[in-house]
Amino acid sequence: MRVPLFPLPQLVLFPGVVLPLYVFEPRYRELLADVQASGQPFGIVRIVETSETSDRPFHERVSRVGTLAHLRQASSHEDGTSTVLVVGGDRFRVDDFHLDRPYLSADVTVWPLEPDLLEAGVADEAARGAAAQLLTALLRLRPGDADELREAAPADPLLMASFAATLLPASPEQREDALRARTLLERLEGLLGLVPGEARILN
Repeated sequence: MRVPLFPLPQLVLFPGVVLPLYVFEPRYRELLADVQASGQPFGIVRIVETSETSDRPFHERVSRVGTLAHLRQASSHEDGTSTVLVVGGDRFRVDDFHLDRPYLSADVTVWPLEPDLLEAGVADEAARGAAAQLLTALLRLRPGDADELREAAPADPLLMASFAATLLPASPEQREDALRARTLLERLEGLLGLVPGEARILN
C-alpha cells in the first residue's frame, strides 16, 4: 500500500497512542487535505538525521519503519494551519519512497508482531506479567502521577507497551528499537530493560 509520510524529529508513534499534531508547512497542509479526501491513514516516521547533521536527501534521512496514523479530529485555523489528533495503528516497513508529491510518500508493508514461541496460554500470561511490571515501574518512577497513571493504564498488554514506551525516559533510538521488536513479549521485556534505577526492582 502507498501512504503519505509525515516525518517527525525524535518521535516514534506506537499503536493505540493518541498524538496531537500542528500542521503548518504547505506540503503537510496538502498531505492533510489528501488524507481527509481519501479517508486513508498516513504514516509517521522518525527523522533520523537533520539537515544540520547530514547533506543526504531527505528521504534517506528518515527511518524505514513507522506507524500508520489514523485521523480522528482536524480543526482548521484562519491562517491555513490545522490542529489534528491522530491515533497510532499498525506498524509498517518502508519498501520504497516516492518523491512525486510536495510531501514524501512510500510503498509500505504492514508489519505485525510475530507470535511468541511459547504455548498460547503461557505467552499470554508472560505478556500480562510483563505489562504489570511495566505499570509498577511507571508508578515508582512517577509517584506524584500514580493515580492518573493507574486510571489511564490500558489492560491490554500491547497497549500497555505503547503506553509505557511514551512515558519511560528513553531515547528516540531506544523507542524505535521497541517498535521494531519481533514479538509482543520481546517489546515488553525490552521496555522493562529501559527502566532506570530502583524502579526496576519489582516485588
